[in-house]
Amino acid sequence: MKYLYAFLIFVPIAIVARFMHFPAIWIFVISAIAIIPLSGVLGAATEAVAEHTSPAIGGLLNATMGNLAELIIAAVALRAGLLDLVKASITGSILGNLLLVLGAALFAGGLKFKVQKFNPHLAGFSSTVLVISVFGLLVPALFQLLHPDPARVATLKMSYFVAGLLIAGYAASLLYSLRTHRAAFLTEDPSPEVTVAPHWSSKKALTILVASAVAIGVVSEILVSATEEAVEVMGLSQFFVGLIVVPIIGNAAEHSSAVLMAMKNRMDLAINVAVGSSIQVALLIGPLLVFMGLMFGQRMDLAFSPMEVASIALAVAVAHSVVRDAESNWLEGLFLLLAYAILGVAFFYF
Repeated sequence: MKYLYAFLIFVPIAIVARFMHFPAIWIFVISAIAIIPLSGVLGAATEAVAEHTSPAIGGLLNATMGNLAELIIAAVALRAGLLDLVKASITGSILGNLLLVLGAALFAGGLKFKVQKFNPHLAGFSSTVLVISVFGLLVPALFQLLHPDPARVATLKMSYFVAGLLIAGYAASLLYSLRTHRAAFLTEDPSPEVTVAPHWSSKKALTILVASAVAIGVVSEILVSATEEAVEVMGLSQFFVGLIVVPIIGNAAEHSSAVLMAMKNRMDLAINVAVGSSIQVALLIGPLLVFMGLMFGQRMDLAFSPMEVASIALAVAVAHSVVRDAESNWLEGLFLLLAYAILGVAFFYF
């Protein structure tokens, strides 16, 4: 984690670049780099705050704040009216966590350990919730595809109800995993001496948490302001940038932690980071952005393109086949990475 702190120098550089009117491509790259260490600091501060709470509250805090950086970026883009970018970032985050992050974790861990096992209850729970998540994203897409609604008025209204139901489902999953069936998710840690949260006081941790969230908001504004011009210079579409670039930027620190946990044979934590983050995006982040669109006067709905929905369904199917037996190896991780690369190529030319 400490090596990331050196990259915080890009935060003031991004601000200076914006006010000095640097070329858009420079501003985009610098601000993208700046968000990576900020998201790492945000995650560390969240874990430090959680250390000073009860296990249930700490788990809830970690689950709720896990994708805050990505939510802030998407919210800023949504307010700017970049709906294609926002929708693509939701899809890209789910795909990235299920295929890229989980694949990298299983591959790296599998190179060190021949077979890695994790909690069977966690595997079954994750698979079930992922399927429900896809169901919630598939129905609005089918509605838009099959229902004659060129102005998307009915699609938008329907999305509000579906978004509310998905958030309720997310709350129920938290209640199940952190409260009523918490014991089923507890496993013996094979390396209990490893700690990832810094030993900060509660006041210091909370201050850093708020400061890093504000800083992410500021840098996100800079990033989004340069996005349209930068993607034209790079010859990319907003769709591809939202699908691939934004999710990697927002969750880079979290992604690296999943790989490190797998290499320490702490597979329950690695699975929680990768699969749990996908669940949170599908059941919480996406629906929240629908309601934020209502606040910002943007017509944000949950009717993703058929290609996006099909890709998510395929990713869930592949991830389910990997985690259902509660054990993994390097080959399964490699195949997940190959699947992500195949989708990446497809979306590049889409």
